[in-house]
Amino acid sequence: MPKLKTNIEKLFYPIGEVAQMYGVNISLIRFWENEFDILKPKKNKKGNRMFTKTDLGNLDVIFHLVKERGFTLDGAKKKLKENKKDTIDNISIIKKLKEIRTFLVDLREEL
Repeated sequence: MPKLKTNIEKLFYPIGEVAQMYGVNISLIRFWENEFDILKPKKNKKGNRMFTKTDLGNLDVIFHLVKERGFTLDGAKKKLKENKKDTIDNISIIKKLKEIRTFLVDLREEL
């Protein structure tokens, strides 16, 4: 996933940072918010969207299904309704495997 690695742990992330993490436009994040029930960012007094870690996890799932696996929006919604837990488990496995692969490639280059 194109999510950027950050060392800073925040409670809330503004929509601009979230869009940058995923390499998409802010308007796409807003669109996904309207389309997917699992995405519910908090809004501050000004009305700015503030995303939590849970929201980012849900965005990981949506991004994976729509952008990486090529699901349509209706297909992604159906997949999340049918077996959200299996989808999340598969995404976490893929994420770990990518981290292991990166580690092994870096290790090979050092040798």
